[in-house]
Amino acid sequence: MIDLTQYLRPGDHIVFGQACGEPTTLVEALIAQGARVGNIHAFIATSFSGLFTPESAPAFRLSSMGAIGALRVMTKANLLDVIPVHVSQVAPLIAAGVMPCDVAMIQVSPADAQGNHSCGLISDYVRAAVDKARVVIAEVNEAVPYVPGELIPASAIDVAVQVSRAPVEVAPAKIGPTDEAIARLCAEFIGDGSVIQTGVGAVPDAILRLLHDRRDLGVHSGMLGDGLVELAEAGVLTNARKEIDRGVSINGALIGTRRLYDWAHENPTIRMTPTSYTHDAGVLGQLSRLVTINSALEVDLTGQVNAEQSGAAYMGGTGGQVDFVRAGARSPGGASLMVLASTAKGGTLSKIVPTLSGPVTSARSEVDVVVTEFGAARLKGQTLAERARRLVAVAHPDFREGLDRAAFEIARRGF
Repeated sequence: MIDLTQYLRPGDHIVFGQACGEPTTLVEALIAQGARVGNIHAFIATSFSGLFTPESAPAFRLSSMGAIGALRVMTKANLLDVIPVHVSQVAPLIAAGVMPCDVAMIQVSPADAQGNHSCGLISDYVRAAVDKARVVIAEVNEAVPYVPGELIPASAIDVAVQVSRAPVEVAPAKIGPTDEAIARLCAEFIGDGSVIQTGVGAVPDAILRLLHDRRDLGVHSGMLGDGLVELAEAGVLTNARKEIDRGVSINGALIGTRRLYDWAHENPTIRMTPTSYTHDAGVLGQLSRLVTINSALEVDLTGQVNAEQSGAAYMGGTGGQVDFVRAGARSPGGASLMVLASTAKGGTLSKIVPTLSGPVTSARSEVDVVVTEFGAARLKGQTLAERARRLVAVAHPDFREGLDRAAFEIARRGF
């Protein structure tokens, strides 16, 4: 195991590569050695490794943009400092020194003949952390694919740790009847030539399974999962009609299994780019027929979206939702879909609510279409009273009577 005490100083701020690009060997080393250095702070946007636990917490203080993936256990234990930040803001804030980065700990592929390492499974804010850090420690993993796009030259790495271990994998979620019902409604918005942005999970996977009869779909997304591989292998994912990056899927994070990683290895039809490209308004504004698919914990009757907190429980995060919600709603021929099941907790709690129980992640002025298993409520350009009426119609029938009363008050006031 690498002796990190040679490179760390008390009070250092560490930025980790995130998601399936998490450098697990380095994380394990920091858990074992961090307390010996003292007063260490670390940031990771999302984590699926399960390494961050209440038991590992004494080694350093952890912060994140949300309780995404396996980080929820840390918020439950009050051991995660949540920074309300869009993932597209992380790199600029690191560059500006607002989010300190003394040490970058990243995972990369083996180098190519020119001495350049691929960022592999994550590219979003990695280069910003590398450029800012006093010390760059890279886990060079033989099992990480060399994916075209963002590269880290060997000269930018101060300490290279050679490993050969399976990177973090995220298995496809189990698809249930509710997911399938939501997916059928979402698929109606995706026609030939559409460009898709989506996350990972049961609903996105269910949607992608319904698109095998489409032609020339494209991708411009912050993340990709295993479901995209099937579309590519079926000849549906061609990116042929995109105004920019024709023939190439643009992405910032690969979150899936070995099947996805093997498909992406040295694949010229995918390019990993930083958030300054995946989430940039100017770039997204060049895409027509952009259909963005994002999720919510709850939506109120005016269309405000909470994707972060349910009462006292912090369960999600800001992520890249706002950038893509705005882009999809403004794209000619496109749409922005906000998807959620109508209920939670075994059907005892409505997720269409009169008032949010947590923060506003996406403003009602940005929200386009809200989709539950009971229908798609088109909100763009509608009055608050009409929005409330349409959202009641896609709520679970068991809760519509109470929601109707709240909607009546909105209609009576006009706001």
